[in-house]
Amino acid sequence: MYSKKVIEHFQNPRNAGALEDADAVGEVGNPVCGDVMNIYIKVEDGIIADIGWKTMGCAAAIATSSMITELAKGRTLKEALKITRKDVADALDGLPPIKMHCSNLAADGLHAAIDEYLKEHPDVEV
Repeated sequence: MYSKKVIEHFQNPRNAGALEDADAVGEVGNPVCGDVMNIYIKVEDGIIADIGWKTMGCAAAIATSSMITELAKGRTLKEALKITRKDVADALDGLPPIKMHCSNLAADGLHAAIDEYLKEHPDVEV
């Protein structure tokens, strides 16, 4: 049902945990399945210097949380905003159709964190 990459990221998640000194947090959820995801970002010179997450959800939600941090860390805000739901699923070698909403949460959570950062820092251009 799950790819080896999904299982790997579920069993050994990357960048897990809240960032105490986060510049912004994106919180998203899916009322249908009950998954809730928080993505924390630390931005330096327009680059996502650090990123963390806390997720309450299934194995796919944990894996996509982990993967979105790997895809976004070290990228500019502009590059990170271009990461799509499909990018997350593809990086995990796919997700079962019934779990695709999990990749939606991860990408949406990242975008929400960046949007929050930009609201607080209107002088930053993307």
